[in-house]
Amino acid sequence: MTNRSELADLLLPGVSVTPEQIETKYPDRKLAEGAYVTRFAPSPTGFLTIGGLYAAMISERMARQSDGVFYIRIEDTDSKREVEGSAEDMIDSMRQFGIVIDEGPIAAGEEEVGAYGPYRQSDRVQLYQAWAKRLIEQDLAYPCFCTEEELQAIRDKQQAEKLNPGYYGQWAVHRNLTAEEIKEKLAKGESFVIRLKSPGSPDNRVRYNDLIKGEIEMPENDQDIVLLKSDGIPTYHFAHAIDDHLMKTTHVFRGDEWLSSVPIHIQLFDVLGFRRPEYGHLAPLMKMEGTSKRKFSKRKDRDFTASYYRREGYPNVALCEYFMTLINSDYEEWRLAHPAEPFTAFRLDAGKMNVSGALFDMNKLNDIGKDVIARFDARRVYGDVTEWAQAYDEGFYAWLSGNEPYALGIFGIGRTPEKPRKDFAKWSDVRESISYYNDEWYAAAAGEIPLPPAVSGDTAKQLVASFLESLDYGDDRETWFDKMKGVADKHGFAKEMKLFKKNPESYAGHVGDVAAVIRSVLTGRLQAPDLYDMMHVMGEGRVRSRLSSYIG
Repeated sequence: MTNRSELADLLLPGVSVTPEQIETKYPDRKLAEGAYVTRFAPSPTGFLTIGGLYAAMISERMARQSDGVFYIRIEDTDSKREVEGSAEDMIDSMRQFGIVIDEGPIAAGEEEVGAYGPYRQSDRVQLYQAWAKRLIEQDLAYPCFCTEEELQAIRDKQQAEKLNPGYYGQWAVHRNLTAEEIKEKLAKGESFVIRLKSPGSPDNRVRYNDLIKGEIEMPENDQDIVLLKSDGIPTYHFAHAIDDHLMKTTHVFRGDEWLSSVPIHIQLFDVLGFRRPEYGHLAPLMKMEGTSKRKFSKRKDRDFTASYYRREGYPNVALCEYFMTLINSDYEEWRLAHPAEPFTAFRLDAGKMNVSGALFDMNKLNDIGKDVIARFDARRVYGDVTEWAQAYDEGFYAWLSGNEPYALGIFGIGRTPEKPRKDFAKWSDVRESISYYNDEWYAAAAGEIPLPPAVSGDTAKQLVASFLESLDYGDDRETWFDKMKGVADKHGFAKEMKLFKKNPESYAGHVGDVAAVIRSVLTGRLQAPDLYDMMHVMGEGRVRSRLSSYIG
């Protein structure tokens, strides 16, 4: 064996395609100058987390606002850790929360879309092997025959001598094997991996400008990292460099747990002769525990996965709106100035993204959810909650789909620009919130009727009886309320709030207390939408029946 090419053929005999042949299948993208090509590249080893959804949205928004491309790449080279259905869950979660995928497996169960695939790394193994073979030919990579026991012995010695652990320098024992030594080991059937022959030194520094964190300086990589594992499957580091090059990725937004890998990745791009993408490392989402902040925890937090927010029924716009407030601090100011604009009209600025970890506040998300749903008309609310119920609440779905006119009337109450109702933060809130409109659910929840502090049980029955006597469904709102005032006056309650406030000791209560009693008898709760509208949606028969049952 006289040259590196022969060695490469011996190590990777089944690889015949060359990098040059591969390159012809991945031409430059025809995009405007300044367009971002971004990606979300998850490993299907678990279900999509809320942090993953956050990162995916940032990547998609940065591509979209620059008239670029956002694609999905499934990094599934670790088959032992793969969780069945997790890739499909990720794609479905992104779709449900409004993240538009241009290329890749754009929907669960569908074919891939795009000219730069395949978009699953398990289908691209031959590409990685072609570049590994080329690096061997260039004396930039070599086979390492170390067993796990030998590697552990190296680590133990390094630890004893208080040296950095790893396979580098004098510890890279197979770096300079001769061709004959390699051939002998192969003849014995010894297993091997392909390692990078790192040109780096820890005495040198790598400098790069992070899109989010700014100028960063780190020691250069001197580790002879594994490129291909013993089964010929690439490591993440090697595969992602080749994929980002072939798919023409320009900007990578990823969690800052990858920050320590930047020297390795920069070195790989340089050794391979590829243009480096720009990196932006995102601080993790945080949450409060007591008085301190911590990262989300798979073990502790049921709201760790994106599927939690799907099950709870947060509208995609609500979660996206909230994410925008976490991504750029000036978003809320922009939203106040542009209340009618879609959130997509706001231009994200990587230089203004949080560098220390944004606090994820569930109460704020719920407030935004209420604001978002308050802007929907009754038809939109009905359609969205019915779609959610079909997936997550079979009984509620059956009732909604079988009572569409009634449900539309319920959802239409209080949908005015002046004072919109804000009783739902998410679709899972709806069934309990409107349950009193359903006679069966109302009866099942029946208990002691809550009353205003000023009203006793006996007085409440007298008020209901008088109200029932005066009730005429032909009355307009003003006439109806005048009769309510009459009931109040008859039983010693002030007809006007201002009269009560002026002389509270002169009255048993005020007209609001009378309305509260009627509302409570009809709904089983003191807080509910506008009483007049609610009664007309419920219908005369239901209203008279419930009031009569209470006093009878």
